[in-house]
Amino acid sequence: MEQYTIGVDLGGTTITAGLVDKDHNIVDRASCLTGLPRPSEEVEQEIAGLCRQLAEKHQFAMSDLKWVGIGTPGSVNSESGVVEFNANFGYNDWALQANMEALLGCKVYIENDANAAAYGEYIAGAAKGAKYAVAITLGTGIGGGIIIDGKIFAGFNYAGAELGHTVVVKGGRPCMCGRRGCWEKYASARALTEDTRAAMLANPDNMMWKLVGGDLTKVGAKTAFDALHAGDELAKTVVSNWIEYVACGITDVVNIFQPEVICIGGGVSAQGETLLGPIREYVDREEYARNGKKRTVIKAAELKNDAGVLGAASLGEQQLV
Repeated sequence: MEQYTIGVDLGGTTITAGLVDKDHNIVDRASCLTGLPRPSEEVEQEIAGLCRQLAEKHQFAMSDLKWVGIGTPGSVNSESGVVEFNANFGYNDWALQANMEALLGCKVYIENDANAAAYGEYIAGAAKGAKYAVAITLGTGIGGGIIIDGKIFAGFNYAGAELGHTVVVKGGRPCMCGRRGCWEKYASARALTEDTRAAMLANPDNMMWKLVGGDLTKVGAKTAFDALHAGDELAKTVVSNWIEYVACGITDVVNIFQPEVICIGGGVSAQGETLLGPIREYVDREEYARNGKKRTVIKAAELKNDAGVLGAASLGEQQLV
């Protein structure tokens, strides 16, 4: 009988569990709503229920699994198995690993969700084969995951890779983290949405208003790109300014880590070369090692929503590195 792993992507809205084979293919998946706010014990029961559902469907016992891996938001101590702080869920010192091992009767690994997604791209996606890689997700904020020598880098306190909270504008826009001018306040998908709305309010006669039917609540990160492709000059300016902030932060990441690959995820990565081309041009001009023979490859992430599940399902492989 083939030995499977299960990867769990624990999100603020949805919990997704995937059954993964030895070749890193997702064989099956199950999901449910996270249902926050509620006690951590209830969330644990939901995770266990999804894992058992997959096991029963494919006719094996939980003890037959190699392991279960869980990617969760928060500051995750992967050695102790404790989520030390999860602001999104309101949990502190959450003994997630021990609790889930008791519930499931098999080995469980836990990791920060952004780190798990980065590891997924390293294992089976855009960063496959690279010993040094960085995955960046442009979403509500900017998520980051760093792979060094084939292992997740988390820092001595397991709070590393918070790339979105590096400052690109001193004294700039206030951020939820308490700083001002954080990269994610200028280069996240949410920032692009906010910049698009501001530009539309200042310029009532442009293509973007038509695309959303005059309803500002329908503006998203895709609005300015759609208008750009339709030839709107204001949208071109909005997108260009936003991409400069994205590229500025990516250049910093290149200069610090010099990874073989940086892969960019999030819904906006679907814009392909409209996004990636200008980023590469900026980095080519600005990065410190621009005259070197080896250069960082910048590309779109490949696994989309599967990255977190595949990365979590592969966490046990880190112990083999």
